[in-house]
Amino acid sequence: MTVYATVDSPLGELLLAGEESATAVGGTALVSLSLPGQKGAAESRHGRRFAAGAFEEIAGQLRAYFDGELTRFSIEFAPGSGTDFQRRVWRAVEEIPYGRTASYGRIAERVGAAGAGVRAVGTAIGRNPLLVVRPCHRVIGADGALRGYAGGLPNKEWLLGLEGALGPTRVGAGTLVP
Repeated sequence: MTVYATVDSPLGELLLAGEESATAVGGTALVSLSLPGQKGAAESRHGRRFAAGAFEEIAGQLRAYFDGELTRFSIEFAPGSGTDFQRRVWRAVEEIPYGRTASYGRIAERVGAAGAGVRAVGTAIGRNPLLVVRPCHRVIGADGALRGYAGGLPNKEWLLGLEGALGPTRVGAGTLVP
């Protein structure tokens, strides 16, 4: 059964959607996390059951993250989303440590798609259904500029600021831990 809830955050009301799961902490595997006004967001609540209690553990982790107390999420994601290539890109994005950034080119290298594959990496990152918890906001241009974010560049900048990744010694193309 697909369930949903909303959670208040400094970025506005987040829409969480998930699948009930016996193995997930809190009983819900996260399918999507959408920001207000997000490009391509899973906005429709049709066919889903409202279940705020199903997301208590996830909501608690989000509150701790926004309060600066949590640097790594332990949330089960529902399987099956994305293509094989997208999932490889998303796994590489998940490896970027809190407070650090990586360039699109560095992610392309990590997934074996260097060169022309940078554009495909950008597209895959843009289709990430789990904003904030799968930290695509940590991916920046090779020149250190903030580029594209489905949740909007102001939110990307805010998230990087929260993580302390906007300082001149923190932002850069090569800060992804190998």
